[in-house]
Amino acid sequence: MKVLVVDDDVVSRMVLMHLVDSCGTFDIVEAEDGADAWQQLEAGLRPAICFCDLRMPRLSGMELLQRIKQHAELQAMPFVLVTSATDGDTVRLASDAGAAGYVVKPFQADQVRVHLARFLTPPAPAPGEGEHHAETPAATQLRLGINAERLLVYLGGFQSQLAAAGEELHQLQASGDQQETRLRLERLHTGCVTLGLHGAAAGLLAVLAGQLSGMNVQAVLSGVQRAVARQADLTRQALG
Repeated sequence: MKVLVVDDDVVSRMVLMHLVDSCGTFDIVEAEDGADAWQQLEAGLRPAICFCDLRMPRLSGMELLQRIKQHAELQAMPFVLVTSATDGDTVRLASDAGAAGYVVKPFQADQVRVHLARFLTPPAPAPGEGEHHAETPAATQLRLGINAERLLVYLGGFQSQLAAAGEELHQLQASGDQQETRLRLERLHTGCVTLGLHGAAAGLLAVLAGQLSGMNVQAVLSGVQRAVARQADLTRQALG
């Protein structure tokens, strides 16, 4: 699994490469700026995902993103902009151009890991574990580099997302928009993998691999909600 890291600042590039490497087994390819990255892509490089600095000489991150989105073989590749800017205009500009997200300098491990979660295969649940198969909260905290309070914030945010997703997915399926339904479920799968909810993630994959019927989608959503609630309870218990 190739990951392309583009940054004209060699120190920033090395830090980001180290964080990518710490998240799993990836073949990391580096480029010293946007022009170098584009040259490698034109030569046949096909990474699974690209992390790219926003401001660079010769070819900026936004300019590289625009070229990639116009290329038939590359346009589906997730493109994550790396920036020191936190203003809303930059974020909206990146989103409008098709960026999958952004990472703000100085880098945090969990920011990078969220974008790589979709490429990490969770371990299969043992017989009988099903949707409840998950990391311990302590293991999730260690992997993400966060404390229990922060994990509860993440779990609470995911619960809110799931609550809204039920009606949104129902409306999408009623309108026959299977593509957007699939994209929403894939995002939820990424959230499950990031939070170590392996059984819930496996349930979402099973639905994505089969028929996206309303009954199947709502059933798996209920399972994910139960898994998140259980993990939140375990995290609170650990806090005492």
